[in-house]
Amino acid sequence: MSALYDDDNLCLTQKKQILNLRAKLIHSIRSHFIKHDFLEVETPLRIPSPAPEEHIEAIPSGNWFLQTSPEIYMKRLLAAGYPRIFQISKCFRAGERGNKHLPEYTMLEWYVSGFNYFRLMAQCEEILKAVFTDMGHAECISWQDRKIVLNSPWEKITVADAFARHAKISCTEAIDKNQFEEVMVDFIEPNLGINRPTFLYDYPVEHAALAKRNLGHPDVAERFELYIGALEIANGFSELTDANEQKQRFEKALAARAKKKWAQYTMPEKFLSSLKNIPESAGIALGIDRLVMVLANTDCIDDVVTFTPEML
Repeated sequence: MSALYDDDNLCLTQKKQILNLRAKLIHSIRSHFIKHDFLEVETPLRIPSPAPEEHIEAIPSGNWFLQTSPEIYMKRLLAAGYPRIFQISKCFRAGERGNKHLPEYTMLEWYVSGFNYFRLMAQCEEILKAVFTDMGHAECISWQDRKIVLNSPWEKITVADAFARHAKISCTEAIDKNQFEEVMVDFIEPNLGINRPTFLYDYPVEHAALAKRNLGHPDVAERFELYIGALEIANGFSELTDANEQKQRFEKALAARAKKKWAQYTMPEKFLSSLKNIPESAGIALGIDRLVMVLANTDCIDDVVTFTPEML
């Protein structure tokens, strides 16, 4: 036991520089949101049931669950008349462990009334450029032997165009063959955000559980992800406010989860009821741990958190 403690203590000592960087980053983020007239909020970590999504499994806490995201409760605040809100909180997902994943991680999430996903992309770029400047990277950053330019306009590319550019099959074919995620991981993501940060947008509706459909192209949703150095940093979208369509998507997700014998969640009726009071809005979730990875130039998430699960 003593040897294990000594190893852990050495690991913690070696993290001092990165943990100081992490603290400075969070302070910078919080300062910029307050400067942009956002209200910082807190919502419960332990909830009756998360939003039903097919590919995300929550961690049980008694008869309830630990949140996978503060999304549904922050949106209820939107519905109650809070137009610009942000939160930095712990989130939890079962079965997620690897160089880029932890079962407990830190999320920055924010919502803005009157925005769509394009305005949110622009705001995300503006805030992150200011934060990078605070961190000493106004022009560029080095990430895994790559120079990533930050001070030019960030790239935007649709999912369909990314498939046409980087994959051997189209986005439509990938969905029909149930290979969308596989092609994304193997062919698309390694080519995103290489020379400058990249917004990948207009996801298939099937892969945007809570995002609004694009009225001009109803087969896609107004969803985007931000990549820096092939690393997914953030996921945002125009909010779906049609309660009937949202319930249908949840029901489909619950059916898919039942086939996999995953935990069955209750329908979030209070959230669904609140949708009628949400104005046109957009929201985004950004992984703090992964942003620290970029700033610290490490490809292992273990390096940027105080304690990993194996150290507890």
